[in-house]
Amino acid sequence: MEETEKSNANKKCTPKGRSFSGRTNPNDHQLFQYSNPFRFSNQNQYRSYSALLPPPPPIPLQPTATPPLPQNQNFRSKAHLQKPSWKHDNPPRATSSDTQVSLLTVSTAPEDTERRASFSPRGENGRKVMGATQAMVTARRPDSGGIEGPVISLLANHFLVQFDSSQRIFHYDVEISPNPSKEVARMIKRKLVEEKSVELSGALPAFDGRKNLYSPVEFQNDRLELFIGLPIPTSKSLSPSGEIKDALQEKHPQIKLFRINIKLVSKFDGKELNSYLSKEGDDWIPLPQDYLHALDIVLRESPTEKCVPVGRSLYSSSMGGTKEIGGGAVGLRGFFQSLRPTQQGLALNVDFSVTAFHESIGIIPYLQKRVEFLRDLSQRKTRGLTGEERKEVEKALKNIRVFVCHRETVQRYRVHSLTEETTENLWFKDRDGKILRLVNYFKDHYSYDIQFRNLPCLQITSSKPCYLPMELCMICEGQKFLGKLSDDQTARILKMGCQRPRERKAIIDGVMRGAVGPTSGSQEREFKLDVSREMTRLNGRVLEPPKLKLGDGGHVRDLIPSRHDRQWNLLDSHVFEGTRIERWALISFGGTPDQKSNIPRFIIQLSQRCEQLGILLNKNTIMSPQFEPIQVLNNVSLLESKLKKIHRTALNNLQLLMCIMERKHKGYADLKRIAETSIGVVSQCCLYQNLGKLSSQFLANLALKINAKVGGCTVALYDSLPSQIPRLLRPDEPVIFMGADVTHPHPLDDFSPSIAAVVGSMNWPSANKYVSRMRSQTHRQEIIQDLGAMVGEILDDFYQQVSQLPKRIIFFRDGVSETQFYKVLQEELQAIRVACSRFPSYRPPITFAVVQKRHHTRLFPNESNPSSIGNQFSDDNIPPGTVVDAVITHPREFDFYLCSHWGVKGTSRPTHYHVLWDDNHFTSDELQKLVYNLCYTFVRCTKPVSLVPPAYYAHLAAYRGRLYLERSEFTALARSTSALSRAAPPKTAPLPKLSENVKKLMFYC
Repeated sequence: MEETEKSNANKKCTPKGRSFSGRTNPNDHQLFQYSNPFRFSNQNQYRSYSALLPPPPPIPLQPTATPPLPQNQNFRSKAHLQKPSWKHDNPPRATSSDTQVSLLTVSTAPEDTERRASFSPRGENGRKVMGATQAMVTARRPDSGGIEGPVISLLANHFLVQFDSSQRIFHYDVEISPNPSKEVARMIKRKLVEEKSVELSGALPAFDGRKNLYSPVEFQNDRLELFIGLPIPTSKSLSPSGEIKDALQEKHPQIKLFRINIKLVSKFDGKELNSYLSKEGDDWIPLPQDYLHALDIVLRESPTEKCVPVGRSLYSSSMGGTKEIGGGAVGLRGFFQSLRPTQQGLALNVDFSVTAFHESIGIIPYLQKRVEFLRDLSQRKTRGLTGEERKEVEKALKNIRVFVCHRETVQRYRVHSLTEETTENLWFKDRDGKILRLVNYFKDHYSYDIQFRNLPCLQITSSKPCYLPMELCMICEGQKFLGKLSDDQTARILKMGCQRPRERKAIIDGVMRGAVGPTSGSQEREFKLDVSREMTRLNGRVLEPPKLKLGDGGHVRDLIPSRHDRQWNLLDSHVFEGTRIERWALISFGGTPDQKSNIPRFIIQLSQRCEQLGILLNKNTIMSPQFEPIQVLNNVSLLESKLKKIHRTALNNLQLLMCIMERKHKGYADLKRIAETSIGVVSQCCLYQNLGKLSSQFLANLALKINAKVGGCTVALYDSLPSQIPRLLRPDEPVIFMGADVTHPHPLDDFSPSIAAVVGSMNWPSANKYVSRMRSQTHRQEIIQDLGAMVGEILDDFYQQVSQLPKRIIFFRDGVSETQFYKVLQEELQAIRVACSRFPSYRPPITFAVVQKRHHTRLFPNESNPSSIGNQFSDDNIPPGTVVDAVITHPREFDFYLCSHWGVKGTSRPTHYHVLWDDNHFTSDELQKLVYNLCYTFVRCTKPVSLVPPAYYAHLAAYRGRLYLERSEFTALARSTSALSRAAPPKTAPLPKLSENVKKLMFYC
C-alpha cells in the first residue's frame, strides 16, 4: 500500500476553516508581478483552520451499565439484557410508551459562558452532572495507556513548543478600506510595521491576512486609524499569441491610499491553556481556543510570507522546484503545519506535502495541454467548439483566476463560464449605450487582431456581460489544481510525495531549520516561544499478531503470521469458508482477437486456482462467453438489455457475472448499478491487460474477492474475541461492529449529493461478514442524516442471522475532522440510540470511535537506538502492530495511533483512533487489541490492513453508492438545473434500491 501524500480531488472530508467576519470583493485590486511561471508568489486565498476542538455543548444522555475496569475494586454486576421471547424473523418494535431512551437535547450555551462555567457536582464516573442527568463529555482516557507488547523506540514529527504562560497576547480587529486581497493586505501590514512603529509600540505583530492581528505588546491606543500609501505596479506586455513577453516589463507604479482601522478586541494570557495541558483543571472544561489560535497564527506568519498557503499546508518552489505532471498542472512540494495539544504539552505537527497547481501560462497553451481535442489549437486558429467540447472546456476553466495582458491593470478575474456565442459574433454596449462588435473594439482600442475568433470568450460574471478573449488571458500562479487528476497525473504526484522514512524525516527536519519554515522569522522570539528543532522521542509498543483460522480441506488449520510484514499465503491451505458457484456467466467488452482467445484459458485457470483455495467455481459457464464491443458500455439501455438476457438464460438464478473489459470505462458505473439494483447479481470486473500473464497471485486475489461477494470469507480469528477480551465479551452475548462513512462529490461539483454508508457485522464471534446500507443526502453534508433508519435495518438483519439483538454496539466512524467531533457525536450517537429504542427495553452500551487516516502524524524508527526492535532494517517503516498512546496523543481524551499494516512504499501513515463515547469502558489494551485483531479479518487480502475493517467496508460501500449516481439520468437533470439556478439548493437524488438477492452480500468488496 502506497503511503504517500495524495493529491486526491475527491476528499471525503476536509477540516472546516475558522471563519472570520470579513467581506471579500472578487474585483479587488491585487498586486501582480510578472514572473517565471515556476516561481510562485503568495496570492492564493489563504484559509485559516482551527486544528483544535470546539467545546462540547452539554447534552444529557442516559448512562448504561457496564462491567467495571479491572483496577476498580467495587465490582458491579453486569447489566444483561433478557433474552427476547419472540422467535420470529423480526424482533417486535417498541411502542411509544415502551421507548425509554433518553433523547439528547442540545443546549447552545455561548462558548464564553461554557468556558467560565461554575463548579458542578460529579457523578461516580467523574463526569460533570447536570441535575439528574449526565452531561455529554468526550470519553476520557481510562488508564495511563496500554502495556501489552514489546517496547519500540520511535520518533514522531511533533516538535515541542514551550510558551510563557504569563505572556499576554493582544488581539486586534483590522479593517482595511478599500478591501484588498490577502496579498495586498499583507503588504499593508508590512508597511505598517515599517512606517508606524511608534503607533504599534514597536511590535512585530502576526496577521492572518484578513481581520485578525495579534501583538505581544499593547498598541499606543485601543483604536487606531492609520493611512498607508502603497505603490501598485502594473505591467503592459502583449504578444499576438497571448503569451507574456519578458518577466517584468516597464513598470508604472501608482500610489494607492488605504485606510486601516485597528480596534482592540481582547487580551489574554496562556495560563488557562497551561492549566489544561497540565491536567490541573476540571475534565469538562474545554480547550482554551483563543490563545492556541493566536499562537497558531504566530507560527504561520513567517511561512505565509514566503510560501503559497493551501489549507493548512504551505508550498514553495524553494523545496525542490516544480515538476510538470501533464494536463496543464505542475506538482509543488511543501509542508503541513498545525499546533496541537498533546500529553507532552503544546506540539507543532510538521509534515512533508505535495499537491498540484495550475500551470501559470496563457489560456490557449493551457487548453492545448489540458484538453486532448485541442492539442493542435495553435495550428488551427479557425477551429471552433462543438456543444460537448464547449462543456468540457468550460469545466476545465471554471473558477480559475486569470489576468489580462492587453492593458495595464492589476485586476484578477475568476472564470464563471464561457459565452454561448463565438468571439467573432459577440457584441456589447459601451458606457454610452453604443453597440460595439467585440473584435472591432479590440482592434480600435488596443490595435490587436483577435486570432481565435471561433472560440468563445471567458464570461467573468453571471449578472452582466463581461467578456475576455481567451488568447488575452493568463492563468494566475499559485492556484491549487481543483480538477480531478488523471491516473497519469496522480501517479506523478504520488511519485513526488513517495519518500521512504529516512528521506521524509530529513525533509521535515530541513523545514524546521530552513528559510521558509515556522521558525524562520522573528515571531518565536517576539512572543516568547521556544520551538524545538528536534522530533519528539517516544516509546511505542508492538502488538503480537493474532493466531488465524484457515480452511484445510474441511479441517481447521491455524496459522500465526510470523513474517516481518505479517503477510501470510494460502499456497497450502484453503480460505476459512469457501463457497460453491455453480451458475455463473462471463461477458467481454472490447478486446483484440488475441485477447479474446485467452478467455477459455482464463476460465480454466481461475477455476483451478479457486479449487486450490477451497472455492468451487464451475469450470463451465451457464452459457458461452458473450463478446460485445466496448461501445455497448456507452449505451445504458443496450447494456441493461444484454445483462438481462444473460440473466434470463440462467433462469433468473445467476450467482456471479464476470466482466472483462478492454480498458477502464465510465460504463463500469452503469454495469454495477444495473447488476446490483435491476438484475440482482454480484459481478467481478477485470481488465484484459491482466489476462495476458495469469499469475497465481492475480488469480488468488480475484478468487478471494469473488468468494467474499457470494457469501464466503477468507479468514477468521483462531482465538475468538471473547477469549481475548473475557472481561467484556462473551460467546453467548453477541456484539455488532458497525462502520460508517460519508463520501462527498468532487470539489468542482456543486450539485451532486453526498453518499452515506453504514455497515454492520452479521456473525458472532467471527465478526467477518458485513451487510451494508447506503443513502444519498444533502450536498456536502457530513452528518449522516438517515443514520437511525440504516442502523435500525442492520439491527433487523442481525436479529435474523443471530436470533438475538447485539448486547453491545461498537461503532467506527470514518471521515470526520476534529472540528466536527462533537457535532457528529451529539447527533449520530442520538440517532443510534433512537434506532435501538425501536425495540422494547433495548439499550445496549455503545462505543463510538472516530477513525482518521487523513492526518499528518508520522512515526519513524529511532535510528539512534540500534537495540530497538524496529531497527532490523536500515530504512524500513515501523512494524505492523505499532501502537502509540502516550506523549503525542491528546492530553485528556481516549485516543491512540495504530499502524496495523506494513508500508511497502513511502512512509507508513498510522491510523488515529479517537474514542468519543464509551459505555463499554474498554481499557487501552483491550480496545487496541480488538482493533488490531480485526485488521487481520479483511476479506480481500492475506495481510493486515491499515484501517479497521468496518470503517474500510463503509468506505467501499459509500464509493459504490457514488457509482450508482455517477451516470444516472437524474444526475444529468440536476446538472442542467444547477447550471440555470445556482442559488437554489441542489436536490438530493435518491439511490436506486438494492436487489434482495445482493442486499445481504458483500457485493461492494
